[in-house]
Amino acid sequence: MSDTAHRAFVLSVLVLLMAATRVNHFAAVPDASWAVFFIGGFYLCRWTRWAFPLLMVFAVLVDWIVIRSSGLDFWQHYCVSPGYWMLLPAYFSLWAGGMLLGQGYRSAHWRVLAKGSVLLVASVALCHLFAQGGFYWTSSNVAEPTLSGWWQNYTQWFGPYLRTTASYVALAAALQLAVEQVGKLLQARRDVHH
Repeated sequence: MSDTAHRAFVLSVLVLLMAATRVNHFAAVPDASWAVFFIGGFYLCRWTRWAFPLLMVFAVLVDWIVIRSSGLDFWQHYCVSPGYWMLLPAYFSLWAGGMLLGQGYRSAHWRVLAKGSVLLVASVALCHLFAQGGFYWTSSNVAEPTLSGWWQNYTQWFGPYLRTTASYVALAAALQLAVEQVGKLLQARRDVHH
């Protein structure tokens, strides 16, 4: 598979994953959007100029369709506030974390796992800071925002968002490792036959 075909395949899988899970943030299958942006940054770094905006527009489109189909005006929904636009730097924080992990990546090993773990936690923390902060400080649903109230809200939701994102990223990492191992086995077979 060519590099372009590989990236197109990854982008297609990420779009499908977001479409399947973003429709209900609290469904039995949790929203994979945060992981999609982290994984996208890792695999689609060279396509950042158009792949990131494409996924960003797709995320907003899914939100709009879901909210409108429930009979609500987009801007009247509980989760939508002027801070909704903070999703742009929030999701780019995840994308940048994936890009940093992908820089110089050759193959899976323990150092990559350690680096990936640190980058994932940092990316999710920064994403959550933008996304949750944007909502908390600008939403009319928060009657009297305070620094302590914001911190309590931030820490309450950080763990669940990190757990969900890490679960999807771990699955992607396991698939990456499996593909690399199969590739090594096939290469070893070819070497034996030559």
